[in-house]
Amino acid sequence: MDQVHVYNGMPAKHLGTEGWAKPWSGPNGGACVEALRLHDGRVALRQSTDPDGPALIYTHHEIERFIQGAKAGAADFLLKRPDPNLTSSAGTAPERRAA
Repeated sequence: MDQVHVYNGMPAKHLGTEGWAKPWSGPNGGACVEALRLHDGRVALRQSTDPDGPALIYTHHEIERFIQGAKAGAADFLLKRPDPNLTSSAGTAPERRAA
């Protein structure tokens, strides 16, 4: 890959197609997060269903802390299913679709 100015939110396609991995892939129909380790040690993440979409760029330290925190259970709240009887400030899903 030629020298590319790497920034958060850049089109993932500008990082090339080689080297992307799906370390968290599972039985989800192919929709998952893909990761790319950049030459300077940073990590790019993209959505597999939108490989040309935006890439989120994290430093080595940020990814390290995230993985350590996830292993320690700090991200377990993300695994809880939303209560379908509760609404957010944006309203219920049918309300948002009707808007």
